[in-house]
Amino acid sequence: MNAPKGAFFHDRRTRRPIHYSVPHSSHTMVPARDLNTLPVVFAHANSFPLGTYRLLFSLLRQRGIDASGVQRFGHDPARPVTNHWPHLVDELIEFVEQKVQQHGQPIYLVGHSLGGILSFQAATKRPDLARGVLLIDSPLLGGWKANAVGIAKQTQIVASVSPGKISQRRRNTWASNAEALEYFRSKKAFAQWHPQVLQDYVEHGLQDDDQGKRSLLFTREVETAIYNTLPSNLNHQLRRNPLRCPVSFIGGRSSVEMRQVGMEMTQRMTRGRIMMLDGGHLFPMERPQATAAAIEASLLNMEQSILQKAGSDAHK
Repeated sequence: MNAPKGAFFHDRRTRRPIHYSVPHSSHTMVPARDLNTLPVVFAHANSFPLGTYRLLFSLLRQRGIDASGVQRFGHDPARPVTNHWPHLVDELIEFVEQKVQQHGQPIYLVGHSLGGILSFQAATKRPDLARGVLLIDSPLLGGWKANAVGIAKQTQIVASVSPGKISQRRRNTWASNAEALEYFRSKKAFAQWHPQVLQDYVEHGLQDDDQGKRSLLFTREVETAIYNTLPSNLNHQLRRNPLRCPVSFIGGRSSVEMRQVGMEMTQRMTRGRIMMLDGGHLFPMERPQATAAAIEASLLNMEQSILQKAGSDAHK
């Protein structure tokens, strides 16, 4: 078996990744150095700061995957939210660059919703950084629907048809964490969340404000701006910078977002690497254990594809 430098495998007994490289003088696989974990950069969904995924990250670590990422996109004045999110992509790229420099090789980019689209754009803009991209309920907008969204943005009607029409009126302050927790528990969107994930969202998704209350860490103004500037130019980006790494998709069987956006472009880019889990668009919050297992399976599948292609190329 042949493997390129930078390949990861999991030890079946310890479930920890093993790093392999190929010496220049031989095609024999040999261990290069031990790694405790496989590093990935995880990009969060709109309005849910990275701390919301604390339980998922813990479950991934148990599977030998070390996830880290930007704490919250769109709140750096130097990286404002604009059409197609170019500054948010640059914010992600800057973080990925640090991780690639630290580990000495391209790494996997994993993203939920907003985070998946940012990861996809980062991989097209900087293919040298990405070993693969995993989209978590992040259907890619293309075709006539992308054109329709582009027109909606140009004519300023997007605010009346996007989720931003709801987020701009979202409640954003509570007297305490306890009050916030009860509030979210009563909402349909949070009703199926794992209890620990909801607790983490309250603890890490709220902050103390100057009135002595708890307010949203991810402001509704930024959330709304992100919804109203959804990238509608992904096809153009791909023509300019073709993707050079594999892409996979994990979706929720009840995801409204998948039905709204459609899956044509996603199916084309993933080449069939699609997995479906029970749950809606926020299934990582509802089923973190199943999500962790699916992420591991998707990454291992892409890794094997990369290794097989490298092995075939080596024998040409």
